[in-house]
Amino acid sequence: MAIEFSVWDEQVDGVTHVVGVRGEIDLFTAPEFKARIHAAIEAGRDLVVVDLSATTFIDSSSLGVLISAHRRMTLQGGRLVIACDVPSVLSTFKITGLDGVLEMARTREEALAQGADAAAPRVQPRAA
Repeated sequence: MAIEFSVWDEQVDGVTHVVGVRGEIDLFTAPEFKARIHAAIEAGRDLVVVDLSATTFIDSSSLGVLISAHRRMTLQGGRLVIACDVPSVLSTFKITGLDGVLEMARTREEALAQGADAAAPRVQPRAA
């Protein structure tokens, strides 16, 4: 039996990117998931939203991808926001304590709004 998995991504604007997943993210599908997220980070996006609203399962390898992406985005001054309202997936985040580390939102729209300030141009404060 084949595992359901598809991943897509969308450049929302010059600084915002969404990566969405349908199905299961596990040891076998995590490399493609990782490649999509890292491509957005390498492109210099300030906000990467990971839409897990159609995801049915995540394992430790997918959590590792998200932690790594969060760390890279933070080092670059950007933000990674996870959009998810799937109880079984949210349970995994809660059990591991990652719901307190990763920035979470219920929907893609909420994640985009939550990260809107990340899309604002960065202006260096002037010395007085």
